[in-house]
Amino acid sequence: MALSEDQIERYARHLLLKEVGGQGQQKLLDSKVLVIGAGGLGSPCLMYLAAAGVGALGVIDDDVVDRSNLQRQIIHHTDDIERAKVESAKARIAAINPDVNVITHAMRLTEDNADKIIANYDMVADGSDSFETRAIVNDACYRTQTPLVAAAVGQFDGQLSTYKAYDRTGDQRYPCYRCLFPDPPRPGTVPTCAEAGILGALTGVMGSLQALEVIKELLGIGDSLAGRLLIYDGLSSTTRTVSFPADPGCQLCGDDIEITGK
Repeated sequence: MALSEDQIERYARHLLLKEVGGQGQQKLLDSKVLVIGAGGLGSPCLMYLAAAGVGALGVIDDDVVDRSNLQRQIIHHTDDIERAKVESAKARIAAINPDVNVITHAMRLTEDNADKIIANYDMVADGSDSFETRAIVNDACYRTQTPLVAAAVGQFDGQLSTYKAYDRTGDQRYPCYRCLFPDPPRPGTVPTCAEAGILGALTGVMGSLQALEVIKELLGIGDSLAGRLLIYDGLSSTTRTVSFPADPGCQLCGDDIEITGK
């Protein structure tokens, strides 16, 4: 389907890129991405994916906007306090790009609903702040064969990686989240940002990088972060990338585990 005149104008800078062009832009418009959490990471991720023209954006969050969120969760405004985050995010996305179809899930992602929800999307961007939720998202993405770009932040640092351990078509064997973190910390043992604090702009850096990796995966351009962990230190302004292998004994994606598809 040909781009409209309005779309040609809106995405003009993408169309100039040989790695994107008209075909790539149409691929973005035809894509469906689920963003887990409309918080510090989800805010910039959602906004940049909407601006890029990802045709359908799902956003799942069971929380409402609090005044303390506004220091970093830039998709929400002061007038949104006490409003459901998914509704606030939907309104802001519509203001950025009215062509984007926003699918709201005002709920928490759980083991019971994860597979059913995720199976409806082409990709997942996880910006949750819970080790338990990250593990649930990783497992569901593996089972449904859905690429996952996951980001996490501390007080002044962030991590980012792409997971597609289900892809065993070539010589490369990709790890999953559990290959890197086989035993996530028990709830309550690691301080949350509400307990330890976080520099707001850091979430903007990591959420924007997350959106970039999602776009790269959707278009099939550049070098994937699958099998690599990008670590950003905001205080020293340094980044490093560490490679990590698939664990043949992984409880989820190990050598003896059979893969089932969508």
